Amino acid sequence: MLTTRFVDGAPNWIDLGTPEIDGAVSFYHGLFGWQFQSAGPDAGGYGFFQLDGRTVAGGMQTTPEQGPPSWTVYFRSEDAQATAKAAEQAHGGVLAQPMDVLGQGHLAILTDQAGVPFGIWQPARTKGVEVAGDPGSLCWVELYTPDIAAAAAFYHRTLGLETSGVPFPGGTYTCLNPAGGDEASMFGGMVPLAEDPAEAQAGAYWLPYFEVEDPDAVVEKAQQTGGRVRMPATTLEGVGRMAKLADPYGARFAVIKGEPQQT
Repeated sequence: MLTTRFVDGAPNWIDLGTPEIDGAVSFYHGLFGWQFQSAGPDAGGYGFFQLDGRTVAGGMQTTPEQGPPSWTVYFRSEDAQATAKAAEQAHGGVLAQPMDVLGQGHLAILTDQAGVPFGIWQPARTKGVEVAGDPGSLCWVELYTPDIAAAAAFYHRTLGLETSGVPFPGGTYTCLNPAGGDEASMFGGMVPLAEDPAEAQAGAYWLPYFEVEDPDAVVEKAQQTGGRVRMPATTLEGVGRMAKLADPYGARFAVIKGEPQQT
C-alpha cells in the first residue's frame, strides 16, 4: 500500500490545479479538514494542503491555458532528466522539462503513450508528502487507459513499474508496484476505459484515492458544497467502500474506506 517510505517509481507527491484556489481550499477543508499554507512569495501562488500540520498535497490557481482543473500524481525518480528521456523513448511526451524547484527537488510533467499527464518528483530537501494511507490523505492511484498492455509497457520502461493480475468480482484487476516490490508495495492499478462508459466519455487519466472514515458522509458533504458525485458510495467485497467525486471546478478524485488488511 501507499506509504511515505518512498522508493523509485512510487507516488510521492500530488497536487491540484484549479481556477479558484480559495474555493478549492474551502471545499477540501470541508471534506478532509485540510488547511492551506502558502509556499511563500517565490512560489508563484503554490501552497500546501496540510492535515494536523503535515503536508498531504500541493495546490495552486491555474489558467485555462495550463489545462483543465485536475489532480496530478507525481512519481519518485532519482533522475528526472533520465526519466523524461525514457518517457519520450517509450512514445510519451514532456509537457514541462525537468526543473529545480527552489532547491526542494526537481519536477517534470510528462505524458504517457495515451497522452495522460503525470508528474515526476526527484527529491532533494522535500522527499514527498508527509502522510499517506491515513484518513484524509492519498492512499491509492488508478490509471484509466484505453490499452492496459500498452500502458503497462510504457510505465515499465519509464518508471520500472511492474504489474500483476488480482482476482476481482467479475474479472481481474491489474495492480501496480515498484520494481522488485511485492504485494505489500502495491500502490495502484490500471482499469480499461472500455469497462466504464462514464470514464470512457471523460477520457484517460490518473485518479487519486483519499482514505476517509465515512465515505457516505463525505459524499453528502461534497454534494452540499458544490461537488459532483461521479459514482455513489459503493461497497466492493475485499476492497472497501468507495465513491468517485469531482470538486466544484471539475477536478476528479475518489474516496475510500479500505477494508482492514489480512495478516
